[in-house]
Amino acid sequence: MKPPFRADHVGSLLRPKALLEARDQRAKGAIPAEALTEAEDKAISDAVRKQEAIGLHSVTDGEFRRTMWHMDFITRFAHVAVVPSEIKIRFHTHEGDIDVAPPGLKVTGKLARPGGIFVDHFKYVKKVAKETPKITIPSPTVLHFRGGRAAIDDKAYPTMEAFYADLARVYSEEVKDLAAAGCRYLQIDETNFAYLCDPSVREQVREHIHEDPNELPKTYAKLINGAVAGKPADMTVCMHLCRGNNQSAWLSEGGYDPVAEVLFNDIKVDGYFLEYDTDRAGDFSPLRFVPKGKRIVLGLVTSKQPALEAKDALKRRIDEAAKYVPLDQLAISPQCGFASTVEGNRMTEDDQWRKLSLCVEVAREVWGAN
Repeated sequence: MKPPFRADHVGSLLRPKALLEARDQRAKGAIPAEALTEAEDKAISDAVRKQEAIGLHSVTDGEFRRTMWHMDFITRFAHVAVVPSEIKIRFHTHEGDIDVAPPGLKVTGKLARPGGIFVDHFKYVKKVAKETPKITIPSPTVLHFRGGRAAIDDKAYPTMEAFYADLARVYSEEVKDLAAAGCRYLQIDETNFAYLCDPSVREQVREHIHEDPNELPKTYAKLINGAVAGKPADMTVCMHLCRGNNQSAWLSEGGYDPVAEVLFNDIKVDGYFLEYDTDRAGDFSPLRFVPKGKRIVLGLVTSKQPALEAKDALKRRIDEAAKYVPLDQLAISPQCGFASTVEGNRMTEDDQWRKLSLCVEVAREVWGAN
């Protein structure tokens, strides 16, 4: 079976204690860069073996070489600067809300890619993996959504069309180099389509970046398509939609209805990892827009809380989804990664592996394969 697999996962994993300690030592200058790389290599090799041991057919590096799921990638492009945020966002937790000012991004000149960004990351996973290696990259929409037109230098880019074309180009360069390194399973981590499902965020889009939230999905679909246009025919590209994932907190809520038609039909990817662990993602009815040939990986197992879901409850949820899209087009995974930031979500590594094992077990019982 080609990816996405019946039991799959979003990619990021909790960092082992030894790796966190090595990171801390490197930050203090107590160990050389080579020592941190050795610690990363060992942690990744161990994680790959564990993924394969529980029966997963897609394996990742857990994003162990990153501090954040997106900033380590985006800021490698030339003329992308991190700036103070002009707006505060409210993260939600099971204990209460937290106001956060995330780092902003500013494009100060013409975009350029200095060379492979995550290409070497992929090469190492491919070297140590027996199953299908997957690499994850942040969606190009991240570079626009944080600040809109005001955050993009108008001398370098007098028109937004020129900016989007250049952004798609630098992304396509990375995709082509990943393909040349042997990557045949690529995941794009996309938050902004999910954010546009939240009425309060849609209002912020109007007020702060002066965009029409009804039109922005169409613009973003064209951008993403441009980013992957040069991929080889045998490369599977999937998109993960996330409503925020930071130490078990989330940002937005709302069903997929406002973006479903564009999301499932205009974007040229092979599958979607969708959050469905709680009612904050709405019901399954937007899946009626999914065309034949595309697979939906149902994120039914939460990565935010340690309690293990009941198999029967998960199977009932799969049955509900199958009323809108054929069972053969469905799969199961955790709803998000376990550590979108280096700190990780509020659970143990044992909790994490139990949840991933649960996805494998349910897939075998529902589809006869994982």
